[in-house]
Amino acid sequence: MKNSKFIIDKFAKLIEQGIVSSKDLTSELLNILKSKRDEFVFKMKLTSKDEFEVLSKRVENLEDKLKKIDKKRKNSKSVKKS
Repeated sequence: MKNSKFIIDKFAKLIEQGIVSSKDLTSELLNILKSKRDEFVFKMKLTSKDEFEVLSKRVENLEDKLKKIDKKRKNSKSVKKS
């Protein structure tokens, strides 16, 4: 309940600040959720802080690579259909 209230409060603050664009809203929500995820993992003490930073960088790099691959796939599909 506390976590849902936190997210709702953050969402209300975003609306108050005038973030209208759906992309801005989406990216802001993702940032909030990622920070909560990072905080949770750090509190669980599953890894050391240094190890966590390295692993999170690796995950970010993999996400970027996946986005690039998806873009290439979408571009190649649109070319084939033409």
